[in-house]
Amino acid sequence: MKLVVFFPLLFLILILTSAVAAYEDFEDDGEEYSSLEVPQLQEFSPFDDFLSYGFYQKRCPDVDAIIHRKLKQWFDQDNTIAASLMRLHFHDCVVRGCDGSILLDYEGSERRAPASKTLRGFEVIDDIKAELEKKCPKTVSCADILTAAAREATVLVGGPYWMVPYGRRDGVDSIAEETKLVPIGIEDITSLIQQYQSLGLNLVDLVVLSGAHTIGRATCGAIQSRLYNYSATGKADPSLSPKYLNFLRRKCRWASDYVDLDATTPKKFDSAYYSNLPKKMGLLSTDSALYTDPRTAPIVKALAYQPDIFRHQFAVSMAKLGNVQVLTDLFEGEIRTNCSCRNPR
Repeated sequence: MKLVVFFPLLFLILILTSAVAAYEDFEDDGEEYSSLEVPQLQEFSPFDDFLSYGFYQKRCPDVDAIIHRKLKQWFDQDNTIAASLMRLHFHDCVVRGCDGSILLDYEGSERRAPASKTLRGFEVIDDIKAELEKKCPKTVSCADILTAAAREATVLVGGPYWMVPYGRRDGVDSIAEETKLVPIGIEDITSLIQQYQSLGLNLVDLVVLSGAHTIGRATCGAIQSRLYNYSATGKADPSLSPKYLNFLRRKCRWASDYVDLDATTPKKFDSAYYSNLPKKMGLLSTDSALYTDPRTAPIVKALAYQPDIFRHQFAVSMAKLGNVQVLTDLFEGEIRTNCSCRNPR
């Protein structure tokens, strides 16, 4: 079966051209904003010959139901796990593509790297994998599980649904040093654009996937320099509003504390993340930079005031992310029976 995914070429052209017009009309005092109108688009179009929606139809027909049920159990116990799984999926796909390499647990692996120290959700993937091994032994890859779990996590917090094609194989290599590829919230926009392009993602994907910060938290250690010693000046980052700065300083007594990425509606999947940025309430430096850089600012402003477009495009961009540099050939990777270790040779 041939893979088909969202392919909103007309939509991307529309949002970029209309957003540029919105950029000219934008004022922080509440004046009118240009509106984006999205025409009805064909929802799916051909994309690839290897992944498919029916990949497990005969060998493991209940794969989606099992992933949903197990993840819902974890979510009911701790709803913060949703944002953690979305982040875990992103970390996996940025390094070596979506191959489950972040799940491998041994000395020198991505999972053991300093950049992965605050990642969570490994036990959830292990739990899902164990259940699938009972039902369909040696069939469903850890890479497919993680990709589908990120989708289910998004839906559970009120985000959009998208179809996930299957057929990814698990990578056998995982190198801690390569986690330096993962953005940590201090990069400049040019660097981020180049990195996303290297993954086959574009400017819209960069802004939209940053919108995952509508939920979840960051460690206070990630923003200490913004609060107290921005660019070695001994002062706070001027791109933070004074009121928000005071709030963050009260909240972040210790570097190990956590703070919400979205200061206004942290438990709701919505476009408030974008409307916070003009108010100088972007938690990470990269959040603030999206609003000040002329290449990304028009998209930020368009998404802030048209939440339906954000929801639609988030599904599109997440589907694209899940297809980054996947392994599909029988001679590539393996189907792990335990997500944290390679299969015995």
